[in-house]
Amino acid sequence: MAPGVRLVQKVSSTRAFARIAPHLVPAMDRTVHRLTRGRVLLSAQMLPGVVLTVPGARSGQLRTTPLACMPEHGDGGGGGQGKGDPGSWILVGSNFGRTGHPAWTSNLLAHPEAAVISWKGRDIPVRASLLAGAERAAVWETALRFWPPYAAYQARIDREIRLFRLERRDDSG
Repeated sequence: MAPGVRLVQKVSSTRAFARIAPHLVPAMDRTVHRLTRGRVLLSAQMLPGVVLTVPGARSGQLRTTPLACMPEHGDGGGGGQGKGDPGSWILVGSNFGRTGHPAWTSNLLAHPEAAVISWKGRDIPVRASLLAGAERAAVWETALRFWPPYAAYQARIDREIRLFRLERRDDSG
């Protein structure tokens, strides 16, 4: 692991980062993503990232949120949608270790069939599943290896961090 990654992991585990990052990181990501027509996501320079678009749980209005993700390559490469694309993506509702679930998790719970992600500049319709039980436990262990600061986030809060698996949705008819 590169020394820069370790430094970012250490900084991102702090309470100060949890206060500042939720306001700064998504705004920067949205701006750069828009200016590069979906080709660049700043935070994806450290972790893979997607831009999630899903109707709001109460309003029904489309909500767009840049998020770190954990690609899963379990099906051999993404069903032919793009060379080397993951078969699915894991989203971690850590909210940077702040109290309360992030709003996007409620949106996915309300509209699991209506989500779209932007992955490397391509829009992909996805179906969201909230992970539970043994499946969640196994994915959580993988997530901790993928980004160790998730452990610090979980230790600061008294809620279970939500984990979602996003799988391609075939909208062809």
